[in-house]
Amino acid sequence: MVIGTLADGLTRQVEAVGDAISETLFEPVIRLGVTGLARSGKTVFITSLIANLMDRGRMPQLVAAADGRIEAAYLQPQPDDTIPRFEYENHLAALTGPEPHWPESTRTISELRLSLKVRPKGLLSGLQGLRTVHLDIVDYPGEWLLDLGLLEKSYGEWSRDMLGRLAGRASAQEFLARAGVAEVGAPHDEAVAQELARTYTDYLHRARAEGFSDCTPGRFLLPGDLAGSPVLTFAPLPVTEASKRGSLLREMERRFDAYKSRVVKPFFRDHFARIDRQVVLVDALGAIHSGPRAVEDLRLAMGDILGAFRPGRTAFLTRLLGAKRVEKILFAATKSDHLHQSQHARLSAIMQALLREARDRADFAGAETQALAIASLRATTEETLTHDGRQVDCVRGRLLDTGKQAAFYPGALPEDPARLLSPARKGAEKWLDADYEVMKFAPAALSLKPGEGPPHIRLDRAAQFLIGDRL
Repeated sequence: MVIGTLADGLTRQVEAVGDAISETLFEPVIRLGVTGLARSGKTVFITSLIANLMDRGRMPQLVAAADGRIEAAYLQPQPDDTIPRFEYENHLAALTGPEPHWPESTRTISELRLSLKVRPKGLLSGLQGLRTVHLDIVDYPGEWLLDLGLLEKSYGEWSRDMLGRLAGRASAQEFLARAGVAEVGAPHDEAVAQELARTYTDYLHRARAEGFSDCTPGRFLLPGDLAGSPVLTFAPLPVTEASKRGSLLREMERRFDAYKSRVVKPFFRDHFARIDRQVVLVDALGAIHSGPRAVEDLRLAMGDILGAFRPGRTAFLTRLLGAKRVEKILFAATKSDHLHQSQHARLSAIMQALLREARDRADFAGAETQALAIASLRATTEETLTHDGRQVDCVRGRLLDTGKQAAFYPGALPEDPARLLSPARKGAEKWLDADYEVMKFAPAALSLKPGEGPPHIRLDRAAQFLIGDRL
């Protein structure tokens, strides 16, 4: 086992040396990880980003595009032969076709390579030819990212943490009742283990639908070919005694450790550890709509997510040795088109406050971070209506459920983010002074001019932060 670990480490170092030399001497590669929790819009983000990098008429904040230095952009086969290709063409057709609809979300890892022909700038630009910059976009579920936090926890620590969070949630009561009567010191009974895992998995699905983010282990929600295997047949239990050989508690500990070693670590080794730029998409409006507990849960989840990174810029020699680190992290609150532009600054302020602790940790370690309110695909238009004698800033769009056009006012976000974060930290059941609604809009029919990508909000600013310095 030790020899195998050393061999894996040596292989990764050799691969890192090859990547570093190739990037330095030939064509640089930017490996961009894109993840997000449930309903955050990963698929739409990636599709719109690629489309707007290929047709850059709506990207004025991307400096290389505004300067006209990006001569061409084209898709190429992704470099990793064992990773499925991101189905860009199908997703774009869903969003821009005659009957536009939201594409199916991706449920596993996928990848796409976009190559950009860029004209250099500066004093030597006239002496240099075009250079090629490869953008490798890696799409993976946010639940998998949360799993990385399990690597530093024992089964007992994870169980205490999860049971403490579940204590006040109505959707968790069935599982908590079964876990409370489980005899952890009794001989292992597979039927009992399966029932505990089933009720816990059912709770995770309900928690995600309710807007909660702490849904670990993530593969319980997206099992794939691991469905029904022992590595996904465990659950948190009250640990009040040392485990005994052959007991239910010992088997739960063993399966938890197997999940970390056989599911979480391979993902980190093969994919996550190679990322150098990262986007974390957040459905902040959905959490606000779900209430204070969902907002606090989101804040804690963002802290856990950042803890999975090794943030900071590394020296060239360190990169050669395989210790690549994430250099930039963007936290993006999606669906800002559900608000009138007059409220976008408030959403950005809430996002920054929500992630203050997580951002401080990354900034202190050397990584550059930013929080933005964006809309990957703008599905609404803005208008101001008169209601009860006062002007109300609304958004209008096609309702997802009925297909009818409707104007919508979601409620005014507070100017001071503490109005939301303070009751969330205190465990309030609901907002005392306001209700925040979220309407589900379908994508609007588009008529794009030549050279234009799909309409968006601040996607060009996101691209400038993430890759502008490498162009």
